[in-house]
Amino acid sequence: QVQLVESGGGLVQAGGSLRLSCAASGRTFSVNCMGWFRQAPGKEREFVAAISYGGVRITYADAVKGRFTISRDNAKNTVYLQMNSLKPEDTAVYYCAAGTGARLSEYSGEYDYWGQGTQVTVSS
Repeated sequence: QVQLVESGGGLVQAGGSLRLSCAASGRTFSVNCMGWFRQAPGKEREFVAAISYGGVRITYADAVKGRFTISRDNAKNTVYLQMNSLKPEDTAVYYCAAGTGARLSEYSGEYDYWGQGTQVTVSS
């Protein structure tokens, strides 16, 4: 099993920045790709960003390209999501996910472990 704990969420004004962290523990050697997803009230969970084990392969949702940056520190078993130029439509609960498969995926079903989520609220 792998446990994921997110932190760094909060309330920020439009145009501001936040940095989310996700610390992994347990059988972290089994983890390959790490991802961030988000879910706004009344909406389905959607993909935000994902990164491969070595950080060479990265993919972003179109809605966050150029504003968000995903990174990871394998020595600390932590993945980060730097969010800049935040918009009210970025308001959501943000979830960290870990996958043991080889594919860098945008699909939530391909991730094996999930954190509890952290709330991000962007005011206009």
